Amino acid sequence: MAQEKKQVEVQLFPDGNIRVETHNIKGKQCLKYIELFESLLQAQVIDSAFTDDYYQSETVLETSEETEVLV
Repeated sequence: MAQEKKQVEVQLFPDGNIRVETHNIKGKQCLKYIELFESLLQAQVIDSAFTDDYYQSETVLETSEETEVLV
């Protein structure tokens, strides 16, 4: 199953407002992108709303390795 491409949409308005919206970034990971844009643009969030992606589980792959030792 192919994973959808993560996207960040940025809109700049004539009045100086900036809108940042994430797409295909599941769970709380989206907040890291918003924080990054706040820092880069020297801006502050004045309003926010969560998309459906926020409420979906993040995909986390875990691997483990077992080693058998014969004595």
